[in-house]
Amino acid sequence: MTPENEIVVQPPTAERVGMELARWFDNSDFASRTKASVAKEPIHDVTRRVDWARVLPFLAMHLACLAVIWVGFSWVALGVTVALYLVRMFAITGFYHRYFSHRTFKTSRVGQFIFGMLGASAVQRGPIWWAAHHRHHHVHSDKPDDVHSPVQHGFFWSHMGWFMSHKHFVADLSRVKDLLKYPELRFLDRFDIVVPTVLGVGVFLLGMLLKHVAPGLGTSGGQMLVWGFFISTVLVYHGTYTINSLSHVFGRQRYKTGDSSRNNVWLAIITLGEGWHNNHHHYPASVRQGFYWWEFDITYYMLKLMSYVGLIWDLKPVPSAVRDGFGKRV
Repeated sequence: MTPENEIVVQPPTAERVGMELARWFDNSDFASRTKASVAKEPIHDVTRRVDWARVLPFLAMHLACLAVIWVGFSWVALGVTVALYLVRMFAITGFYHRYFSHRTFKTSRVGQFIFGMLGASAVQRGPIWWAAHHRHHHVHSDKPDDVHSPVQHGFFWSHMGWFMSHKHFVADLSRVKDLLKYPELRFLDRFDIVVPTVLGVGVFLLGMLLKHVAPGLGTSGGQMLVWGFFISTVLVYHGTYTINSLSHVFGRQRYKTGDSSRNNVWLAIITLGEGWHNNHHHYPASVRQGFYWWEFDITYYMLKLMSYVGLIWDLKPVPSAVRDGFGKRV
């Protein structure tokens, strides 16, 4: 560890920018960093500034949506957009969140890798990185060390500023030792650009194929890429981010959880059940976040269906005593 009084010499600007750009393709340094290297810088120091060199792809993803002006609209492109939104939102909520972050059910090693790939298609980094940050959030929810708390750091930072900073490119890997033992998951984290690239190429080729075999649909490779990949991805981005930001500001609190987590029906709609956020903070070990029958939780229903065919098992319920406010939360 670097002593407090030691002066850290930064590499030349060109070299530093080159290193940051290389992280678009290979996050090997992320996988090798430790908790100690993360902890030596306070959250409010210079590392909180947005790391523009590294987040250019994220910004480009948003700008690419403007290409809709040139590629036009078709119902088939809109259908693919909606389908990919639903599939990838479910991959984030069901797999990245309820499986990798909280281990609320079990699956095979092959299933785990497939779930990781589906989650990676949402372009929100790898499952290890995602789970490490989320577990950190639960330990420090709405406290100064909660990196995406709107209570502590404001809306923009909680919504997306935190992951755009240099400091939070790295995660506390001590929280995900159960995941680090799988080299295939480490691969997904190190090369998190691979799965999204394959998906983007795939929807482009789909558009080209449909233009050739079914020209009456009015689609093309470019149109399918813009609608099916860029627009769909940005929608999944901000739908997911609302749980960090808006669900700690708007809604109702059923349980006193020591933070500002809230239940919000509108966020539950766009995130397939994650909007029951106060429920979740009351008992994170449950696979179900809509605790009562009227709190619809589409992610839970889909996971339940998967359990019926043996893809997953040992789904952890919320004990009725905990749900009704008499039991001890975890």
